[in-house]
Amino acid sequence: MADEAPGGKAPDTDSDTLNVEAGRWLFAQACDFVRGVVAMDGLPSTTITEVAFAGRSNVGKSSLINALTGRKTLARTSNTPGRTKELNFFALGTSGNPAIMLVDLPGYGYARETRTRVDQWTDLIMAYLRGRVPLRRVLVLIDARHGLKDNDHSVMTLLDEAAVSYQIVLTKIDKLKAGELETRLDEVRAGIRRHVAAHPRIVATSSEKGTGIAELRAEIASLADPAALGYKRAE
Repeated sequence: MADEAPGGKAPDTDSDTLNVEAGRWLFAQACDFVRGVVAMDGLPSTTITEVAFAGRSNVGKSSLINALTGRKTLARTSNTPGRTKELNFFALGTSGNPAIMLVDLPGYGYARETRTRVDQWTDLIMAYLRGRVPLRRVLVLIDARHGLKDNDHSVMTLLDEAAVSYQIVLTKIDKLKAGELETRLDEVRAGIRRHVAAHPRIVATSSEKGTGIAELRAEIASLADPAALGYKRAE
């Protein structure tokens, strides 16, 4: 479920349809784990476009990646917040010639680890977000039940300063009561208004119900190099 287009204008239906088709095609391709990174010198040496998934611990990053790719165990899921301890890279696209890299970042805000370890993960995340040239967009995941928190704003401010484009993705919207989603969307719209690098369109999702998955696939496909994507619209 995608929010309205920038400026409140109706979206371009033909363009959106094309992107949804391209997204469906892209996420039907191979998606392979490349590596887990614990230090900046371990980052893949590549120019392939990267899209990173960031968010508070237990926001549902792994579940969302699994829903997008249709692979239940591609990204590990856990009821224990702070389980992801590495930057995990996944190559998506034609095997041997991926169109895009998906990057699952460690969650911020909570972890059952020592303060030193948490600080190390935080420093790694921030260094990656500040200086990664192939990074085209960060998807900042927000639990729809809780809305924006202070550490979400801190991450968005860092991305503003680094001039890295990012987009808000609401997760777990199936957990909201009737009528709560629009209220939450209004709150988030107001919250990102002062953040200069924020993409204006918000995508509301439910990994469990599949809501918004096609729209988010389309957003990601639109960022891939068309030549690498290899998608041709059927006539």
